[in-house]
Amino acid sequence: MANKFKTVSLDSMIDKHIGKKGTKKRDAFEYELRIDLLGEAIKKARQERNLTQEQLGELVGVQKAQISKIENSVKNARFETILKVFEALGAKVNFNVELGKQKLAY
Repeated sequence: MANKFKTVSLDSMIDKHIGKKGTKKRDAFEYELRIDLLGEAIKKARQERNLTQEQLGELVGVQKAQISKIENSVKNARFETILKVFEALGAKVNFNVELGKQKLAY
């Protein structure tokens, strides 16, 4: 029996169902992925340092619920709080800003 399924790349599936790179829908999709990865990075760093959400909250000066929200979706978190979380975790944060074809690193 012949295989009826065609193998396709993830990029081509995203192109087809979300949109090609550079489109508004694709940019929004990729932004959401990056935001989710930021929350996941915070959670992983906290766990590697054997801290509970409550302990990290105490270090940052926020409630446990705020740490939970940040780990699950940093979209609604204050930027200042996110930086404080990374500082409390001893994590180094780098920013890359792209303006057209020019890249600015901070």
